[in-house]
Amino acid sequence: MTGNRRPTIKTVAAHAGVGRTTVSRVVNGSDLVSAEARARVLAAIKELNYVPNSVARGLVTNRTDAVALVIPESESRLGSEPFFAAIIRGVSGACAESRTQLQLMLVRDAAERDQLTESVATRRVDGVLLLSVHSGDRLPGMLEEMGLPTVLAGRRGADEQLSYVIADNAGGAAAAVRHLLGRGRRRVATITGPLDMDVGRSRLAGWHAAHREAGVAAEDLLVETGDFTEEGGAHAMRSLLERAPDLDAVFAASDLMAVGALAELRRWKRRVPEDVAVVGFEDSVLARHTDPPLTTVRQPVEELGRTMARILADITRHGADRQQITLPTELVVRASS
Repeated sequence: MTGNRRPTIKTVAAHAGVGRTTVSRVVNGSDLVSAEARARVLAAIKELNYVPNSVARGLVTNRTDAVALVIPESESRLGSEPFFAAIIRGVSGACAESRTQLQLMLVRDAAERDQLTESVATRRVDGVLLLSVHSGDRLPGMLEEMGLPTVLAGRRGADEQLSYVIADNAGGAAAAVRHLLGRGRRRVATITGPLDMDVGRSRLAGWHAAHREAGVAAEDLLVETGDFTEEGGAHAMRSLLERAPDLDAVFAASDLMAVGALAELRRWKRRVPEDVAVVGFEDSVLARHTDPPLTTVRQPVEELGRTMARILADITRHGADRQQITLPTELVVRASS
């Protein structure tokens, strides 16, 4: 070696007296290398302090060692909702562990969908992690047709065929409503997530299940659909109070909607929890700083992101089968209930 030039796969191959493909096979753990050649390559790598790069690995594996985290939402939602920040932390942490490059892609319109399609078609990424999955979303099916490994945060429905990671949405919601009913509340309203998303339907199903268990009527009057935003939570709370002014509790399917609900309850001069108890879902940083602090269902959002990235790595690097994982939730009781 001369000067400070970084050694390349070509340098290692020359030093070991083998071809570049042999070096790539050694780097990627292939069995198609003799013990003698492997030993020479490993000795050259150590002597030259060679760090394999994605191009070298790609000679044999056809991998880029890059994955795309695709979020079909606007920048404003990406910045305002703690869920997305936590998911990104989890995914990026797992990618750093496996030395995988992470590409963040927002898909908000047809042009950005075309850009994603081009990246997939030209194999600039090994796989996709997809958030905000709606029932009629064409993206999961499109990615599957193109043969690109894909892992969803959520699912399109109970019969989902792709790999996914979800929290126990129905179980967590049932625990929240069970808690409220156990504290003597009898008119427990709910602000759902979007009902074209499995997460919204599952949390509503949990609300229904807890009522059935307790033998308490679940009134349709007490259901209002939200959109996981603070503004949506406030609007839904207002609609519920107009229809059922004597409601005494509300389960909001996200912390951000619960924040909106708390603000609307203040405008209506309703005390929390004396007049109306409130429970959210997620246990984001917001929950500890509301007034009063928010009872909520904790879902392991960072772990959800890490698990997605690890499943995708298992598929792209080791040919693993598809995996569908449900992570546990936990009720965290604070002063709002």
